[in-house]
Amino acid sequence: MTLIKNKKPIIKISDNFSKYLESHSRHFILPLDYEDLLRFQDSFPVYDHDDEPTLWETVMYPHQEQVILEKALLQIYVTLLAGGDKSIIEHLSVDRIDYCAFANSRPFRIRVINKFNDNRDHFYVKKADASRIYGLEFEGLLSPNRVNYMVDQNTLIEEHIIGIPGDHYIEHNMSHPKVNPVRLCKEFVKFNERCFTSLIGDMRSYNYVVNVTPDVEEDQYRVRPIDFDQFCHEGNVQVYLPQFFPENQKIVQLCMDRLNPETVRQYQREERNIIYRRFLYSKQQVKSLVACMSKDKLASRENIVQLREELSEFHKNKDFIKCNNMGDIIKQNIITLLNLESKKK
Repeated sequence: MTLIKNKKPIIKISDNFSKYLESHSRHFILPLDYEDLLRFQDSFPVYDHDDEPTLWETVMYPHQEQVILEKALLQIYVTLLAGGDKSIIEHLSVDRIDYCAFANSRPFRIRVINKFNDNRDHFYVKKADASRIYGLEFEGLLSPNRVNYMVDQNTLIEEHIIGIPGDHYIEHNMSHPKVNPVRLCKEFVKFNERCFTSLIGDMRSYNYVVNVTPDVEEDQYRVRPIDFDQFCHEGNVQVYLPQFFPENQKIVQLCMDRLNPETVRQYQREERNIIYRRFLYSKQQVKSLVACMSKDKLASRENIVQLREELSEFHKNKDFIKCNNMGDIIKQNIITLLNLESKKK
């Protein structure tokens, strides 16, 4: 069954949400906008390490325009990652500008190189989309992951999220003898729980990365979303549960083989408790964000009605039926999953 049938349109940032972003230091005046990068003159495909074509193409601009763009991109880079310290710009250069027409936000990937040591870093220039930015905010508030980003009108700048793409990890790394399958499964259960709590949808394997960190005894794993376009948009509740995507079938099967139901419930409870502690720390900002969402149209009426009904059935909670927008729905979902009503007493 296809969980997502239609491509999501770009959702404009409202004045109300723009004020929220400005008040939380996400709004910057940038030296270029997304549309400037669309004026490329030529392109050629990007190949991976196995010499297979990717969804990216390297783009080229007329010489004078390339010089202007690269200068602006380096200014953006130091603002994003170095606090605006322009003294380091002379040590940097833009090595490549790649473009992907496949994704909703049609991103440009900028590769910056340090002239002293050839170290490479990346960041992204994307078409700003309100639902994506809401997703980035919730990810930063309720998960262990924060994404550094900036917004200026129709332009979104995002730092690169480091990790092994999920599809590559499942295909090439998961069966490696050094992998601890129980720890990996534990993290996938927790990742599933985080996505569902924040209603971050479409976590097919190519929309998240796996981070592997050496620990005292064995490696630890962290699964992180890298695509937030389907935040609070679809009506099908399964869109917000990574376990239901066929692309994740291999890791879901591993979880079923390695974890019994009681252990899965234990890991879910653990993650909800951690999310609850994060919620307590950022309660006022979460409330402010939900209030913004309640005034914005992030989904069709049909999707809102479908999602509230399916969540009502999933949680066995009729309070979802009272929800009139995606802000109401995510608020009720957080209240329900974190058991906030009973914790008030």
